[in-house]
Amino acid sequence: MIRVLIVDDHAVVRRGLSALLGAAEGITVVGSVEDGSEAVSAVLTHLPDLVLMDLSMPVMDGITSTRAVLAASPLTKVIILTSFNESAKILAALEAGAVGYLLKDAEPEEIVKAVRDAAAGGVPLSPQAAVALLPGNRSPTRPDSLTAREREVLALVAAGLPNKTIARRLTISEKTVKAHLTRVFTVLGVSDRTSAALWAQRQGIV
Repeated sequence: MIRVLIVDDHAVVRRGLSALLGAAEGITVVGSVEDGSEAVSAVLTHLPDLVLMDLSMPVMDGITSTRAVLAASPLTKVIILTSFNESAKILAALEAGAVGYLLKDAEPEEIVKAVRDAAAGGVPLSPQAAVALLPGNRSPTRPDSLTAREREVLALVAAGLPNKTIARRLTISEKTVKAHLTRVFTVLGVSDRTSAALWAQRQGIV
């Protein structure tokens, strides 16, 4: 069962998502809050596998909240669900640690599928977000587009180490290594370890 927490400042959105996901097989909504400032305590209370996070909220925005949630619960996954489709916001969300980015005009089945895909280790992106991330539509990726931990993982990949060894070296699980690499591939716009390693070498990440 995939446990989901909803974070959105609009009550109608929270109710709609709760009804949609609550009716989906294998998914349960464990809670919903109206602002990012409440997300961390809700995560610690409900222990969700995944958080659906809005970007624009009055007290704490979704980017800041995503960082706070992942700092408090690193194994929790965050999918941004928003109406914003600017590449800068998409990159900022991914850099904060979100594993997916969906637009609120997505079809209901797309949202359900994204939750399942993210829980299985995927990186669900709306088609519009994927287009916005194409190299010709965004600024070149800089090393500081990755978190410190992601750069550590990437440096070890560039050194030729397998995931199991990286996990032991960094004292994290192999699953967490895979999650970091998934986001690294997304941010860099690459699809394999070799391309990521070449990028790391060019940027001096060793």
